[in-house]
Amino acid sequence: MTNDNALIKVRGLKKHYNYGAIRALDGVDLDIYPGDVMVIIGPSGSGKSTFLRSLNLLEEPTDGTIEVDGQIITDGKINLDQFRQKMGMVFQHFNLFPHKTILENLTIAPLIVKKEDKAKAEEKALQLLDRVGLKDRASAYPVQLSGGQKQRVAIVRALCMDPEVMLFDEPTSALDPEMVGEVLDVMKTLAQKGMTMVCVTHEMGFAREVGNRVVFMEDGKLVEQGTPDQIFNHPQSPRLQDFLAKVL
Repeated sequence: MTNDNALIKVRGLKKHYNYGAIRALDGVDLDIYPGDVMVIIGPSGSGKSTFLRSLNLLEEPTDGTIEVDGQIITDGKINLDQFRQKMGMVFQHFNLFPHKTILENLTIAPLIVKKEDKAKAEEKALQLLDRVGLKDRASAYPVQLSGGQKQRVAIVRALCMDPEVMLFDEPTSALDPEMVGEVLDVMKTLAQKGMTMVCVTHEMGFAREVGNRVVFMEDGKLVEQGTPDQIFNHPQSPRLQDFLAKVL
């Protein structure tokens, strides 16, 4: 596969803090293709979340380029609000508006940003809620939902904007263990439907089962990438071998 087919092309991506004393990203090159379910693994502080947040410019790179759909997004000329509609983002914490119902949380961005018709936006939101088993909670408030339910709502909120790519930044790390499965199930369903996804996660089972490409990062560098079989069963670099010995 040539990188001409890539949906996202990352070249020489760097993110430095304290005038270069801290190198959160130190020259990352990566291509993401339509339909990829890319899972990024690595120790804490390896640059995984910084990389993910750079893809939709929540982090402004120090150097390097990111190209999405043939458009360089790191040149300062892009309409950020318009661009971010293409990239759904799900964080560790759900960031739902506590004073609004679930349905209101889901429709606020389509109504304000995309100027969608209210009835149409609500119909789509209810259909997506139904897909994740929460249609009956549309009129509830976030405080009435469990952590797993809130995270499923957060995923639906991103989907309501019809994104081309979904970014997941450790979406299960703030959840109680028994709630992790229900969120991963939603992510698996998205993957099966062909959604392009980039996931930072510590869930190695998910990486093995659902990912088609696994990327291992350490010290701000992309150390190794490959299929789940290559990464988990035939790791090449001593750093990856050592990491897997600790987490598996």
